Amino acid sequence: MFKSFFMAGFECSTHRLITGERLDLVAATQHDKHVQTDYLRMQTLGVMTVREGVRWHLVESTRGHYDFSSVLPMIRSARQLGVQVIWDLFHYGYPDHVDPFSPAFISSYQRYVRAFARLLRSESDEIPVVCPINEISFFSWAGGDSQHLNPYTVGRGFELKRQLVRAAIEGIETLWDVNADTRIVQCDPVIHIVPHPDRPHEQADALGYREAQFQAWDMLSGRLCPELGGRPAYLDIIGVNYYPHNQWVYNGEYLKPHDPRYRPLHELLCEVHKRYERPLFIAETSAEDGERVPWLSYVCREVRMARKLGVPLHGICWYPILNHPGWVDGRHCHNGMWDYSDSYGRRPLVTALAHEWIRQQMTFHQVTPLELTT
Repeated sequence: MFKSFFMAGFECSTHRLITGERLDLVAATQHDKHVQTDYLRMQTLGVMTVREGVRWHLVESTRGHYDFSSVLPMIRSARQLGVQVIWDLFHYGYPDHVDPFSPAFISSYQRYVRAFARLLRSESDEIPVVCPINEISFFSWAGGDSQHLNPYTVGRGFELKRQLVRAAIEGIETLWDVNADTRIVQCDPVIHIVPHPDRPHEQADALGYREAQFQAWDMLSGRLCPELGGRPAYLDIIGVNYYPHNQWVYNGEYLKPHDPRYRPLHELLCEVHKRYERPLFIAETSAEDGERVPWLSYVCREVRMARKLGVPLHGICWYPILNHPGWVDGRHCHNGMWDYSDSYGRRPLVTALAHEWIRQQMTFHQVTPLELTT
């Protein structure tokens, strides 16, 4: 399904902060300036599949006019080096002339998707792999209820989720209309929430919050809100996003893996597979600073366990692969395999993480290409 089991994700968030500032993590990490060099360094660690973002706000800065100069270097470098790309078409950010709650949003998104699909068809013979809208459930909560992301509204999360699902469905049909072989990836976090033992009245709320993680996938597959037009084919490949903060006490603290209330990751993966019976991969996972190596070890161990239990898991993507500035405060986030670039495109490697990466590849019987010569 993928060219490499171990994958790299390039952080590509482009949303506006509540202050009005536009983020562009592709530019902030200078990946746009050094894309070919970045791909080459991925290959030294056996990575042939990457996640990239198409920055919609740059592509369609003027309504109805599409300029793909910001994405062409990625397409052409990938083609030249044989790298497989999973394309995110909507990673939180959208042009200023787009209102995600407007009826016109669906058609605006569809036209943008068609323009990109045609470009990709003209530039590459590879089978496209596309994530239409990243993290629909999380995005809806963060942008529609909690004011963590644009459009910074409250009490409109379910409305936003319906809009995003409708857009994703139209986008998928458009992608298939241009190239029927296109593979579709649907990414969202898996979470686990438990009620506080001293607040038993919150048990139903905690369970409902936890169950909401499945709403977008349920809508896309037609299980929930069938009037949106969902059907099982839209859940082609499920991307599971999982970080150290994905389990917590309702209205309380995060849970750690040693906590008896913590559910092992392999159980969550088994739950997703049992519910949808679709191929999966870990689409995002990482930790910060000194937690990176033990976290990679933990995730790989849990993935091996899930695979032994029959879950069709096809890969693990370290996301982000490059350290980056924090969304809100610009702090230097040390969660990647490589650090900030110098003016020549050189990036310091986190050697401890790289060694663990190679060790884990061997446990999955994956061979790093350069291991035979270095």
